[in-house]
Amino acid sequence: MKRKHIISLVVAVAFIAIAAFALVDNKIDYSDFQKASQSGRRAQVSGTYDKDKGSQYDVKSNTFSFFMKDRQGYEMPVKYVGVKPNNFELAPSVVCVGKVEGGVFEASDIQTKCPSRYEGSGKMNTEGQAANGQS
Repeated sequence: MKRKHIISLVVAVAFIAIAAFALVDNKIDYSDFQKASQSGRRAQVSGTYDKDKGSQYDVKSNTFSFFMKDRQGYEMPVKYVGVKPNNFELAPSVVCVGKVEGGVFEASDIQTKCPSRYEGSGKMNTEGQAANGQS
């Protein structure tokens, strides 16, 4: 083999190894707060906002804080540096991406499920239309 071919092969293998490492390192686990605490890695946790404990938004530090209960029933304070999502208080569920640090879930992203006005009772009349008159 020519020297140029060997160098090209080594460079290609190095790029493949770097890409594989980057993919593994950026993997986000879908879990609950307990598993996220134990792993220490970035995780995506789905749950509900604890309305009884309220939420706080600090304008000076642009920090939004609240308590969230995951689907397993574990509750944890969540801190997010960024603007509070629209309709946060009305959202039936919240999904946070981040990691647990010092007993607080430090979120890098928050997504809320919007309550839908189009979700009806599920009852249909004989013509296949929603029983409450909406289609």
